[in-house]
Amino acid sequence: MKRIFLSASVPMPDRDHRFFASADVISIREAVKALTLVMIETRSQLIFGGHPAITPIISKLFSQAGLVPAEHVVLYQSEYFRARFPVQNSYFTEVVVIEEVDGDREMSLKLMRERMLAHCRFDAGIFIGGMEGVLDEFHLFRGSNPGVAVYPVASTGTAARMIWEELPDRARGLDDEYTYPTLFRGLLGELN
Repeated sequence: MKRIFLSASVPMPDRDHRFFASADVISIREAVKALTLVMIETRSQLIFGGHPAITPIISKLFSQAGLVPAEHVVLYQSEYFRARFPVQNSYFTEVVVIEEVDGDREMSLKLMRERMLAHCRFDAGIFIGGMEGVLDEFHLFRGSNPGVAVYPVASTGTAARMIWEELPDRARGLDDEYTYPTLFRGLLGELN
């Protein structure tokens, strides 16, 4: 079974403007939907940190497919956000809640990300849209998974585009392919 790390979020207008200004919200949503559908098709496992705009998309697609995501999804959350967990968290059977660090948002997120990325040996990391957290997760992923394929979907804008622009070796289609199911089938099909 392929294990894919997903880092994705939808930029918020009240946060860093550079992320919100370049966001393609429709592309972010469509990319997450396509990745989830391809993960279902290929019987792969998706590991991700919950985000209020992303978790509902993934849970809805599993529900529509009539599948329980037990073998396909591992959702990580920080106890720091418990009061704001999306109701859709209850749909997932494997939710790993990491303790908060002294009421500190940034330290709590850092601990959750470190534990999430130590979960298993990943086959690839996919980065969609995002803000500072996606940038942080990219750097942590690269540090803990050297040599593993990374796919920042630059066509979704924001942090993913920033990451893509920094990479010397860029997978084809990440900046201009909007037929996301085709893109992800090709990328995941190339993995050993």
